[in-house]
Amino acid sequence: MQGNHFQDKRVVVLGGSSGIGLEVANQAASQGASVVIASSSAERVQKPLNQSAEKRRGRRLMSQTNEPLQPSFSKLGTFDHLVFTAGDSLQFARSCRYGSPRARHAFELRYWAALAAVKYGRSHIRKEGSIVLTTGIAGQRPQKGWVIAASVCGTIEALTRALAVELAPIRVNAVSPGVVRTNLWQSMTAAERENLYESVGKSLPVGRVGEAHEIAQAYLF
Repeated sequence: MQGNHFQDKRVVVLGGSSGIGLEVANQAASQGASVVIASSSAERVQKPLNQSAEKRRGRRLMSQTNEPLQPSFSKLGTFDHLVFTAGDSLQFARSCRYGSPRARHAFELRYWAALAAVKYGRSHIRKEGSIVLTTGIAGQRPQKGWVIAASVCGTIEALTRALAVELAPIRVNAVSPGVVRTNLWQSMTAAERENLYESVGKSLPVGRVGEAHEIAQAYLF
């Protein structure tokens, strides 16, 4: 996508310090948007800010309890688009048993934090604005060991459908990436990651896994 489609628009990206979120921020800024990058880590926020001359600023917005979101959004003021891409390293198979603290954490970060962002951010979104959440292919095509990941993705999809009705005319959508080269796979060794990318890529019509800059275009659309 080229041009200045986001000229004079303000975009808030939660989880925008790396991966797909950072690419969304980069592309929105390149098209004229003023972008606020939000993350649970002030250090992670500062790094992309230091590397860019675009109209961008960062804020430590996320937390485990989500409660600080309300005053943070109040300080941000009005904006046009809210994007939620926050997530930690993916945990699959035996490392993420049902009901384990790690499994509960997955829901805390990927579902409850998303819901809190919508709850506290919605009143600051300008007319004709939008919200874009993040789900994943695990909800539609789970593999063995993906019970928690599939459950989270399915929940986000259902949440998106309900919010689209609840918050209209604010547009609410979700992007469902497949396997993408991002730091979400950093819990794996380099060799394991490359084997994953290669095996998954061979099963796809395009012959490779996705790249963050490609998926970002779906969020901007």
